[in-house]
This record gives sequence, C-alpha cells and structure tokens, in this order.
Amino acid sequence: MNYIDSGKRTIEIERDAVNALLERIDSSFEKACELMLQCSGRIVVTGMGKSGHIANKIAATLASTGTPAFFVHPGEASHGDLGMITKQDVVLAISNSGQTEEVVTILPLIKRMGAPLISMTGKQSSALATASDVSLDISISKEACPLGLAPTSSTTVTLALGDALAVALLEARGFSEEDFAFSHPGGSLGRKLLLTVEQLMHTGDRIPEVSPATPLTEGLFEISDKGFGLTAIVNDAKEIQGLFTDGDLRRAFDDKLDLHNTEISKVMTKNCKTIQSKALAAEALQVMEEYKITGLLVSDEENKLVGVIHMHDLLKAGVV
Repeated sequence: MNYIDSGKRTIEIERDAVNALLERIDSSFEKACELMLQCSGRIVVTGMGKSGHIANKIAATLASTGTPAFFVHPGEASHGDLGMITKQDVVLAISNSGQTEEVVTILPLIKRMGAPLISMTGKQSSALATASDVSLDISISKEACPLGLAPTSSTTVTLALGDALAVALLEARGFSEEDFAFSHPGGSLGRKLLLTVEQLMHTGDRIPEVSPATPLTEGLFEISDKGFGLTAIVNDAKEIQGLFTDGDLRRAFDDKLDLHNTEISKVMTKNCKTIQSKALAAEALQVMEEYKITGLLVSDEENKLVGVIHMHDLLKAGVV
C-alpha cells in the first residue's frame, strides 16, 4: 500500500473538481448572491448526511462574514423545525443527487411559504433543482473515493462554492476586519482589533511618575517600586515632559553622573513615544515592536499622563 500515492491522487482529483467549478461561476451564481444580499431575514442552510455537515459549515462561514445564517436539519424540519423559517428568509438547500428525501419533502412547504430557494446540486434535472429559484451546479466527474461511494470530491466542491458565496457577499457588504472581530470577540483577532489601551493600562498609584527636579536616586526608587523599568517625568499639570528608563540609567553610569545630585530632567529622554488611551492595544504593540521598547506612557489629548502599558499586559491579554 502506497499511502503517499493514494493521498496525492485524492488531492489531484479534488483539485480538478474544484478547477472545473470555475467555469460554472456564472449568472446563476450572481443571481444567488443578489438574492442573499437582498434578504431581510436569514439565510437558512439545509442538507442531509455529509451534505448536512457541509451545509452547517457554510452557514457558520456566512454568519461570521456578515451574512446572518443558520443551519436547519431537513429531517427535523418536517417535525417542527420548519417553523424556524419565514418568508423573509432565503433557503439554501444542498443535495448532490437533488433527490434527498428529507430535503425534497420540505420543498412544497418552502415554496408555499414564499421564501426564495437556492439549491446546490449535481443533478440539474432533479426535483430540487427544478423547484429552485436558482440552482447552482456542483456536479463532478468522479469522487476521490475509489469505490465512488464516499462523498469526497462532491463535498469539497460544495464547500468551495459555499466559501465563494460567503466571500462574494462579504465584499459586496464592505465587511471589514473590525466587523469580523465583533462576531469573534473571543478569538485572537477580536482581541487585537477590539481591545483598547484604556482597557489594559495601569492607572492611579500604579503609574511610575516623578517631577523634573527629582534626583536620579529617587527616580530609580520609583522605577524599582512600580516595576515597569521606566518612569514618567511630569510637571505640576501632569503634562509629560519625558521618560527615564533602564537604558537612560546605563548611560548615566557611563557618564559618571552624581546620582544623588543630578536632576532626572537632565538625563531623561525628551519627545518620548506615547500613546493615547483610546488607541487600540494592537497599535501599542506596533509602536513597541517598531522602536524595540517594552513600555509606553499613556496620554490624553492634552498630553497629560493617564496611565502606562507594558508588553507583559499585551501578552497576558493575548494581543501578541
């Protein structure tokens, strides 16, 4: 048994099936997209068996890319779940044969309800295709399964066509990364695009800060006490004057400065990098990575110190 040859042959057959699908992305596909885009309700996706698994995934992809959708099992639809469908919805029914009993059974009820029906089927003369407002062709020349029994190429083609619909609708809606993040708040993208500096920064007594006239030794105590490896230098109005870090301390040692009598303003970094509290946490990460620093002072619109954020905060929140 040559496992590698078998695996490659399967992928080649499925690749060819998907390539053949390209020629069938035509006016029917365009009409299906328009029906789904104009839908004032939900896209109800249904299918039985392996087609049902693919239908469930297509519904999830549509929902996460800006097209409200959900899956209804056709067998359950005949026993009450059909009440989940309204005339404001669009039904997307999937059956390779187009004759799946559980799907065909509910077709008259969908038509009577007045909900537009889009089908994905490999048989354009089938009951499902005939009953549909738009029928999308998912026919294949052969399954990758050598017995021709297990749905393989057919399910791959169906899934690819479902993705094509979802992406076309995403682009038509102008769906953005931020929109995607709102439907995935628990994911890494949601954390990167939704979390703000304000939500992660340290405030109040946790902020390391000293006045410009503070001796270097006291500045070092502030850095050590707060544990961020830096301290802000602010005036009486809390306006940021500069920043003193471990790196500035090393330079002070190299210059053999008197740590007790040198004011911190003499050795601080002026025009230091800051970020506003309303900025996204991802922006703070970008600044830190670009300038190879591990902490940022957080300011308001008047350049007044309101907080501090450290790379550890971004790591802990999963932004990195």
